[in-house]
Amino acid sequence: MTEPAEVLRAFGLGEEDLAAWRAAALPDDAFEDWLTDRVARRPSGSRARAVYGADDVHDFARRAILEALSLGPGEHVLDVGCGGGLLLRDALAAGARATGLDHSEEMVRLARERAPGAEVVLGTAHSLPFGDAAFTAVSMSIVFFFLDDPVGVLRECRRVLRAGGRLAVYTTAPELRGTPAAPEPLANHGHFYADDELAALAERAGFRDVAVQNERGGQLLTGRT
Repeated sequence: MTEPAEVLRAFGLGEEDLAAWRAAALPDDAFEDWLTDRVARRPSGSRARAVYGADDVHDFARRAILEALSLGPGEHVLDVGCGGGLLLRDALAAGARATGLDHSEEMVRLARERAPGAEVVLGTAHSLPFGDAAFTAVSMSIVFFFLDDPVGVLRECRRVLRAGGRLAVYTTAPELRGTPAAPEPLANHGHFYADDELAALAERAGFRDVAVQNERGGQLLTGRT
């Protein structure tokens, strides 16, 4: 096994992160899973704040989602896995109400700082802590890849959407596995879907007008309730 310090350096991480790994006192074979959490699945540490607080982080995905949803006054969007809150900030600027959910305490704090007009809560995509028909739109940006029960999560998204509500999910296609967009070992802990497979998941969850646009391996899944 490659030394943890070497792997951490390859991801731009340093002594703070190495100390966190050692403090976790996990077995060696848990390192990749721990790294996936710290870097992408449940980001934490000063590096995570710098990355997910940057104005250009996942800007390609954010732009695609915002264009698809066309948010405006009278709308209320839920961003599942909101990270640093940049999509929430942009939704507010468009005149919409915005709510974010993330299971990383670090990201919840960061999103509250970056989008102070939004409601941001700690929680999981598998059991959304919101009532039925609470939102007009739901978004997910570079989150779907990590879901172990994608249909279950999509059904939760459909539950919290009003009639005619819109879904926009941006994720990574199989052809990008092993590239900087989905590097190993993170890719080994995620789920890739061909375009038709991705659409079928949304249809199984009860969405209609389902479509998938694939631009150089970036997949935008859209649908309506």
